[in-house]
Amino acid sequence: MAAIDAYFQHLVSSGGSDLHLSEGSPPKMRLNGGIEAISEGILDHATMDSMLREIADERAYERYLEKGDLDFAYEMDAQSRFRCNYFKQANGLGAVFRIIPTKIKTLDELNIPKTVESFGDLRSGMVLVTGPTGSGKSTTLAALIDYINRTYSRHIVTIEEPIEFVHQNKKSTISQREVPIHCPTFADGLRATLREDADIVLVGEMRDLETISLALTAAETGMLVFGTLHTNNARKTVDRLVDVFPSDQQSQVRTMLAGSLRGVVAQLLLKRDDQPGRVAVNEILVSTPAVASVIREGATQKMVDIITGGSEHGMQFMDDAIWAKLIEGQISPVEAYMKAIDKGRFKAMLPAEMAELGNSAGGGGEE
Repeated sequence: MAAIDAYFQHLVSSGGSDLHLSEGSPPKMRLNGGIEAISEGILDHATMDSMLREIADERAYERYLEKGDLDFAYEMDAQSRFRCNYFKQANGLGAVFRIIPTKIKTLDELNIPKTVESFGDLRSGMVLVTGPTGSGKSTTLAALIDYINRTYSRHIVTIEEPIEFVHQNKKSTISQREVPIHCPTFADGLRATLREDADIVLVGEMRDLETISLALTAAETGMLVFGTLHTNNARKTVDRLVDVFPSDQQSQVRTMLAGSLRGVVAQLLLKRDDQPGRVAVNEILVSTPAVASVIREGATQKMVDIITGGSEHGMQFMDDAIWAKLIEGQISPVEAYMKAIDKGRFKAMLPAEMAELGNSAGGGGEE
């Protein structure tokens, strides 16, 4: 048993989601959205180096010491798997470990709106699942891939950094590739799928022009492409995809995106007020002729009106989803206000002392 496993066992038994280890600080974990110390002892360099080295590939660890970053997955036992990120910080070595559930939950179990499942029924185009780090994007995508795996006979290729949820072949055949072990970059992996007779490709992160360009091409040529971005809503997602490209290419990209985008699922995790834990809220954009038109025109400011008026197509605006959770008593007025785009709508629900703070801070939305 690795020395670090004692911390992992504590994390699992406590119901925490992330383990934080930093040289010069006590070990900590994230529990129900907050971070708390596990013990008072300070982690020194020798302890950190020994623990981190023990569970990493030797060459990868030497590369981390040289370059300062490393991502991989570690399996403690059949029930416990972790996404590992090593980094360097002001006091020396650091690492964050996130629990990856070994059982893939269904979209119903995650309380994700039914519309999202319909994206798994598509044969081509692009579907984006977006949200900040730690918002459950990977969990939602894993549930969507599992739905396809149980329902259809497809060849699904995933390109991840690292591989998080491990899928077993059911009706579909799944090939999971890890960056940089199985392919050097996301773009290289995506380019290869065009020669691998893939029906569906999952791109773990679409963060550069080459990857986004290849994903658009794959979607246009008849593949179903799932990807992730760190954006909080549908409008920002479309803007981010277009803005990656040089200005002289953006008109063409908008036309490609208008033709290939099938949907956007933006996700946030909110701290629950009615019980321990967190709850997901989603904004859902479903491509319609009106959506394609505003993308082509570059008039994404009209997208909010389309989403709020698109419930018959399964669309849902983020603030409406947050409002519903607030009215149901699942989240607090403060949590709703902090995560909302139009903060003015939620200000009246705040306790008096918080409303005053809101007035002094201004009412702008968040990224």
